[in-house]
Amino acid sequence: MRIGELAAQAGVSRDTVRFYEKIGLLEGRRQANGYRDFPPETVTWLHYVRTAQTLGFTLAEIARHGAQLRDAPDGAEALSALLRDKIRIIDERMAELASLRADLDARVGTGCPLRG
Repeated sequence: MRIGELAAQAGVSRDTVRFYEKIGLLEGRRQANGYRDFPPETVTWLHYVRTAQTLGFTLAEIARHGAQLRDAPDGAEALSALLRDKIRIIDERMAELASLRADLDARVGTGCPLRG
């Protein structure tokens, strides 16, 4: 399928498809006339990419883990492991932010909040 049809079916812009292709998330074949041709399963992959982004994964993580998931003997377990790891990272970041918030809150009204 051509880029416009792919973009419409996946709910993304043509520029998004081009960008994903440029960074290696997608691979389209070039026809003799220069048009890109994408297999139908690319729509499913683009839905996966968008969902993964919504869940906090970066495009680099998606690219890295996409191949890992495709090659995993148990895709569900491999995906669960990635999600558990992302939860751990989020929990760590939340703890750091809570500590930062407490530090900032303690400095409010001290006259010089930048003093240690």
